Amino acid sequence: MSGLKEIKTRITSVQNTRQLTKAMKMVSVARLRFAQERILNLRNYADNLEELLKDVILSQKVFHPFFKQKKNIEKVLVVVMTSDRGLCGAFNGNICRFTEEFLNKKKYVKQELFFIGKKGHDYFKFRNYPSKGLVLNLVKDISYPLSARIAKELMEYTLSGAYDAVYVIYNECKKIIAPKIVSERFLPFDLSSERLSERRKNLFSSDLLLEVSSKELLDSLLERYFSIQIYRYLCENVAAEHGSRMVAMENATKNAEDVGRGLRLKYNKLRQSFITTELIEIVSGAEALK
Repeated sequence: MSGLKEIKTRITSVQNTRQLTKAMKMVSVARLRFAQERILNLRNYADNLEELLKDVILSQKVFHPFFKQKKNIEKVLVVVMTSDRGLCGAFNGNICRFTEEFLNKKKYVKQELFFIGKKGHDYFKFRNYPSKGLVLNLVKDISYPLSARIAKELMEYTLSGAYDAVYVIYNECKKIIAPKIVSERFLPFDLSSERLSERRKNLFSSDLLLEVSSKELLDSLLERYFSIQIYRYLCENVAAEHGSRMVAMENATKNAEDVGRGLRLKYNKLRQSFITTELIEIVSGAEALK
């Protein structure tokens, strides 16, 4: 009977695991819904802010150090966004491998990493990639003030000439099942982009009247724009994390159900064999007494 007890213990353990993964899936579903609402509410504001910034750039024809483009980019800072926790499938592994391929393909003279999320830092810690910074507790602390602090730090690095360009690698949450890994150049601001050219054609007026100096307005808009961009990246990445965890926990729940079904079948077969053996012994004993 020891075999039956062991199988029964395993069945109980699998059932507890199934309940846990199912609960984690429901938590991820709720958090994903909240994260998606936050992205939708942010998107219109970010788009309008970008259009306003382009209007000022095109109409006032002002120059800013963040617009300076270098032909040969040799010093880069790559901001890697992962999660602080695991149990989200290949979410962290994919973005870490993507970052490695990105750096190995370009092979810059100076390349350093700025980590947002513990998993990315743990991955690159033993791979001889210098770390410039680390931000943790994303799920609890994700906010606009945090984004503004990160953006200000990245802007200061660029102004000081420490880096020629700053790139951000994150997961974009367009598809819950398969989030898309995106690498975007955060700094300097790309004046030659197609979207800027389209804005030049659709510009309503080249004579914008400003109450403050164009430089003061541009400084304020750029600071707000870069902060909003970091906030958008964080929101996209956190939403993709919740989506990946939801899918991973759903798969784990299905696997636990399959394992539990197999164990119950094995338990019933073994129990039936024990019962059959006992019946045979009883019948044999009764026959022997005759």
